[in-house]
Amino acid sequence: MSLNADIFPWSSTFATGIEAIDAQHQNLVELLNKLARHMAAEAEELTIYTVFDELTDYALHHFQTEEGIWRRHLGADDADTLAHQQSHHDFVAEVVRMRGVASNVHASETVDQVISYLTRWLSFHILEDDTRMAIIVRGLHRGLSLAQAKEAAAGEMNSAAHVLITAVLTMYDSLSSRTLALLRELSQRRRMEEKLRLASNIIESSADGIFITNLQGLITDVNPAFCRHVQGGREALLGQPITAVMPSLFDSKPGQQVWALAAQAGHWSGELSNRRPGGDFESVWLTLSTVKDAAEHTLHFVGMLSSISQLVERNHALESAANHDALTGLPNRRLLQDRLAQAMERSKRDGTLLAVCFLDLDQFKPVNDRLGHAVGDQVLCAVAQRIALALRGADTVARIGGDEFVLLLGDLAQPEEARQLLERLLLGVVQPIAFDGHQLQVSASMGATLYPTDPADATELLRHADQMLYLAKADGRACLRIFGEV
Repeated sequence: MSLNADIFPWSSTFATGIEAIDAQHQNLVELLNKLARHMAAEAEELTIYTVFDELTDYALHHFQTEEGIWRRHLGADDADTLAHQQSHHDFVAEVVRMRGVASNVHASETVDQVISYLTRWLSFHILEDDTRMAIIVRGLHRGLSLAQAKEAAAGEMNSAAHVLITAVLTMYDSLSSRTLALLRELSQRRRMEEKLRLASNIIESSADGIFITNLQGLITDVNPAFCRHVQGGREALLGQPITAVMPSLFDSKPGQQVWALAAQAGHWSGELSNRRPGGDFESVWLTLSTVKDAAEHTLHFVGMLSSISQLVERNHALESAANHDALTGLPNRRLLQDRLAQAMERSKRDGTLLAVCFLDLDQFKPVNDRLGHAVGDQVLCAVAQRIALALRGADTVARIGGDEFVLLLGDLAQPEEARQLLERLLLGVVQPIAFDGHQLQVSASMGATLYPTDPADATELLRHADQMLYLAKADGRACLRIFGEV
């Protein structure tokens, strides 16, 4: 059964023979069905309110159209016209009232009352009131007087017709109740299936190893992460004792105590030592819980394993990624700030000079344009490696973007020592780079400032070095400028 099933199916029995009215009756019935489906599915209140508003607005539109037809044929002051108009007002008032209490729509009793009222009203309205009015209109079209047309309608709407109306109404009332119950059941089942699918996806994609056992400790299910952890296939693991699959963890005295505590309290979590399939020991965080039935009888144990060693490795990898350039592996701008602060403190403490330098490759853009970005990346990696190898242990080279690098050279005794070291670096960069059987040569320009000769803060030191790089670029290729020098 589909959630789009109608709680109030349209039937030819409801046709009055007046096309405009019948078309609008079908629309009104569809709005009722739409409201019922939302309520059966326990939709959000905002959605239900929207449908209620739609039902009210359309009912007003339909009633205006219908009343216009009756007034045109029967007259505005006719008793039947006025009675029909009053029934329309009563319907709208009741729908507005029900909308006001729709905040309790999740209560099945409230939903049943709403659907029951709308179903019964529409049945009586269409089968009795509108059908009688349509018979009168058809009589007038045949040339009867209004009195004759009403008399003819009364003859057709005899006791047999009332029996038919009651039978149809009973059928629809019963059908709507059963349909609503089935829609609710189907909706609840789908929500439960969706929750199970979501839970299954979470378990399958979890980075933690998850296993389920029966009361005897035999594995009934595992996720891919657990299979990777024990280096075994799922089918081979099913039915195996968990103590045999992970003996160092569960066949040990601490492991047996954990199992007993989880069985007693329903839950246990803590750190344990486990031997990997390769023989190495690792620290793991184990969470072991029981699954019980409605009578509180334990049915299964569910365990979750997190490798603390792997967590530490992942944290180190994340930290490295956050502080290092992805292409060259050099420190990035974020790590550079920390290294610069440390180098300045060391320079003040030891009374030595610190060279803060900007290095930029000359005419690097044509390399990318002519040979492509893949070759450009190879050049950047080669230059980064050359600079790193030329520096001393306490020095730093960072890539801060594009073909621009920052160097921190500490423990310098004299300004001339800094100049000699930087000039050697520039000569190292200009050496040919071999790749794919070809050789490529690039040069670099450099701007620098010396701390504490330049007594600026970290931001100003970098700005001064950048200014010197700009002047070095203006001098030509492979040039060096140092802040404060003439």
